[in-house]
Amino acid sequence: MRFLLDAEQRAFAGSLDAMLTAADTPSVVREWSRGEHASGRALWSRVADAGVFALAVPEVHEGLGVRPVELAVAFVELGRHAVPGPLVETVAAAALLAGLPDPGPAKRLLPALAAGDAMATLAWRTPYALDGDVAATRLALTAEGLRLAPGHGPVRASLDPARRLTPLDPGGELLGTDPPTAEALVRARLATAAQALGVGLALLDRTVAHVGQRTQFGVPVGSFQAVKHRLADAKVALEFARPLLFGAALTMDPADVAAAKVTACEAAYATARTALQLHGAIGYTAEYDLSLWLTKARVLRTAWGGPQECRAEVLSGGARRW
Repeated sequence: MRFLLDAEQRAFAGSLDAMLTAADTPSVVREWSRGEHASGRALWSRVADAGVFALAVPEVHEGLGVRPVELAVAFVELGRHAVPGPLVETVAAAALLAGLPDPGPAKRLLPALAAGDAMATLAWRTPYALDGDVAATRLALTAEGLRLAPGHGPVRASLDPARRLTPLDPGGELLGTDPPTAEALVRARLATAAQALGVGLALLDRTVAHVGQRTQFGVPVGSFQAVKHRLADAKVALEFARPLLFGAALTMDPADVAAAKVTACEAAYATARTALQLHGAIGYTAEYDLSLWLTKARVLRTAWGGPQECRAEVLSGGARRW
């Protein structure tokens, strides 16, 4: 099935693309990786002013209402430009807070998330949370329920330098004993799938430009049939993931979202491997901007459930329908 964005959604994507292009996100990512957050915070505020985080927050808490399709549109652009920060974690945190039986924590914390005044991070199935040193709202899922962590431990590096991990301190305020973890996981996977699709598209665009400029035997490398085949395979994989992503955003069925997540992430990962091969030795250097997307494609593949877990969700979802 072919899903077409309407004029408003296309304009939204175009405005985000223009804004992020002007922001020079590669330099922002490198500063973020070094623990210098000023430019990243400024970019986060501009993304919030565009309404991105408000798309994950109900209107009663000063958001735009939960709008999965528009959220997917936004996260494709965030992935395309490798925007750093706990983006998916903020979406998941909004779902957890909004679904608590006690509306008090949501009323207290969600308006700041929607406005971009605060970032949220979340420790999910692990003691580590992404960017806990910069996030104002640090949530931890424990055996007792959802807690607001009082602080964080030392920053630790990950495969993607822009994804800085921090252990959260134990204890803290218990916000609720029965948080909606299933709903939060679905939204996080949808945002991750969209982000991965954007990463894959950026890798493909950069690789097509590179092989058009690089020459061998007096002709562009991109004119070789073997190179064309690799790029065509990457293009087909990414375009196949696109309708799964927007179809899942319409249904928000856990199995549909899991299918979109595994397909988009596998397509982005395969595109990253192709990009690395076709760039040659320069693709292996951390100083070259391509690396910012290569490492992100790798970590998104396993974030919020790896391929095996998502495929199991797809199979179990199909069994439930039958």
